[in-house]
Amino acid sequence: MDTNAAKKTYGIGELLGMARERAVPVVRGIEDTALGAATPCAEYDVKELVNHLFQVIVQFQRLAAKEPSDFGQAAADRVAEGPDWRERFAAEAERLVSAWSAAGAEEGTTGAMDMPARLVGSMALLDLTVHVWDLARATGQVYGEADAPVVEELTGAVAQLAPTARKMGVFGEPVAVSVEASEFERLLGRTGRDPGWGDGR
Repeated sequence: MDTNAAKKTYGIGELLGMARERAVPVVRGIEDTALGAATPCAEYDVKELVNHLFQVIVQFQRLAAKEPSDFGQAAADRVAEGPDWRERFAAEAERLVSAWSAAGAEEGTTGAMDMPARLVGSMALLDLTVHVWDLARATGQVYGEADAPVVEELTGAVAQLAPTARKMGVFGEPVAVSVEASEFERLLGRTGRDPGWGDGR
């Protein structure tokens, strides 16, 4: 094994593809009877979190193309638009991956705050990872461990974003995790989540 081999650098589109592969089965596994269930995000029940995630993946498609986004309005009720909402989510997630895989998507800045485009893409990746973990936990599904390259990217992004995100109420205060915790569980803790949420239900 060549220990001096260059470490692969993943594009945001590739990382979003990994997250999508985990996200779509979880969303497809949400039963209608679970839509009113509580989630690890205290401000959202399952239906509200699905609608929020829809908003995120659509708006971040625009940001990948350096177009204006609109997070100022309340998320539309995509679940109420018809029983095919799970497949519509899958299609929008695919469009998100494609948008961030396009040439130039990670270059320059984007969004109202002119943040580095790759960091903005990492924000989409964060939502598509931790909010899907939230949904899995809330609906009794197994999410498992996020892919290592995704966790590595998000660990760096959360370190940059956390101070501002906590001031804005986007992240809760860090949650202590056990010394045996995985890197993904440590990441969840840094975003204010208890990796054991829902255990023993």
